[in-house]
Amino acid sequence: MGILGLSKLIADIAPMAVKESEIKHYFGRKVAIDASMSLYQFLIAVRNEGAQLTSVDGETTSHLMGTFYRTIRLVENGIKPVYVFDGKPPEMKSGELSKRAERREEAQKSLEKAEEAGDAEQVDKFSRRLVKVTKHHADECKQLLSLMGIPYIEAPCEAEAQCAAMVKAGKVYATATEDMDALTFGSSVLLRHMTFSEARKMPIQEFHLSKVLEELELSHNEFIDLCILLGCDYCDSIKGIGPKRAIDLIKQHRNLETVLKNVDRKKYSVAEDWMYKEARQLFLEPEVTDPEKIELKWLEPDEEGLVKYLCGDKAFNEDRVRNGAKKLTKARTGTTQGRLDSFFKVLPNTNNTANKRKVRTDLWWQSAENFLHTSRLRKYHFTKFLHAVTCLE
Repeated sequence: MGILGLSKLIADIAPMAVKESEIKHYFGRKVAIDASMSLYQFLIAVRNEGAQLTSVDGETTSHLMGTFYRTIRLVENGIKPVYVFDGKPPEMKSGELSKRAERREEAQKSLEKAEEAGDAEQVDKFSRRLVKVTKHHADECKQLLSLMGIPYIEAPCEAEAQCAAMVKAGKVYATATEDMDALTFGSSVLLRHMTFSEARKMPIQEFHLSKVLEELELSHNEFIDLCILLGCDYCDSIKGIGPKRAIDLIKQHRNLETVLKNVDRKKYSVAEDWMYKEARQLFLEPEVTDPEKIELKWLEPDEEGLVKYLCGDKAFNEDRVRNGAKKLTKARTGTTQGRLDSFFKVLPNTNNTANKRKVRTDLWWQSAENFLHTSRLRKYHFTKFLHAVTCLE
């Protein structure tokens, strides 16, 4: 679920905290991808187009197909992805998981009725609600990623929390997920729609936590309390309090303790054992692997290994798999240069003349970087632009 209504609240109240970008904008960036979320998208995307893709044994392969081709697309655009898989769910998530199980049971019953009635539209609708990412799906994708030379991490608990920790430590630039709680966990940059199909033509949404807090006029602790009040995976919210009322209460009282002292108990029902403090602590100090102990390596793809794995029982087309492996190899050699801003940093200077020169230099760097997005002769053009900028100094 993530955080209920948070993306719309930010769009309405803090629109400057969100910008839309094309995938090529992230050339040279390392991005931590919420693996379970991306696998769910792949399973749903194929389901929307009809039946799931399957192997000769009838096992679903949609998650493998999506991971293979979407990862190639990311790498071809100069992105260095690292997939982060969920570990054990926190105990506080058991209530949310139980609700999901109940919803799947209801969907199963509705599906059976729709099948009896021959209602194809309803059959498709309830079939999608039964889609679930399993451990088997995850294990197969881990094997695929290893053969592709793409790093992955098994988080001890929540993947979004691990992604956020890596962003805060500077290991990666951003967290790529649809779940807004990556911001609640403290990810300074959140990318939504990064693993969406190109056919959907949806730009990538980039959320900056610092800008969100600035626009909402909240500290990070107050933002966490807002997210709990909106509704998160770890405890129920207060029934009857919507997004607008929630942010008004947090801005007025600054924390949930004071909100509870002043909220109208006759109008809003608050559970006696409301575990908001435990949820807050989980967001502040989640169980994660120390990012400093994580080593990320992007390796050469194993073309023969990929062919053996995907083109046997999985029934993938061999020519397409080999072509994909070659694209990975080619893209890997083309992204070793990295981003210009990872090599250089213009230091601030209070001198007016120096500031003017800095602005001119920044513009040249920006032009250089944009140009490199589309140029195949990156090394040649990098030298030319480097010479031009040096002359400005």
